[in-house]
Amino acid sequence: MFLPITKNEMKERGWDQADIVLVTGDAYIDHPAFGTSVIARVLESKGYRIGIISMPDFQNADSIDVFGKPGLFFGVTSGAIDSMLAKYTAFKRYRSDDPYAPGGISHKPERALITYCNLIKKKYKDVPIVIGGIE
Repeated sequence: MFLPITKNEMKERGWDQADIVLVTGDAYIDHPAFGTSVIARVLESKGYRIGIISMPDFQNADSIDVFGKPGLFFGVTSGAIDSMLAKYTAFKRYRSDDPYAPGGISHKPERALITYCNLIKKKYKDVPIVIGGIE
């Protein structure tokens, strides 16, 4: 069974709140090649209720509010590839595709880790944030 990515999926499991909400700049793919999935499954195996926000709209603070306030913390990563590398080529031109996004269209902002953390702090000033990943 996939981990919840919407509030309805969380409620179908009988949860009123997620313990931990993981935010990633990649699409949610439940596969060991993606760090967010591995971390989520390890935490789930320890009994934590995990929600995943995949590729939030970085121009809308409400996109971080999918599950509401988590009981413990937000975990944030920019994804499997640095956001600047995902956006630009070595010649500083925009990339035409993103292999980690649905349809190959990039939704990742520059400096995604900082951007996602700022979105969280706009909505939830008092919730701890655990950061990790390539950025």
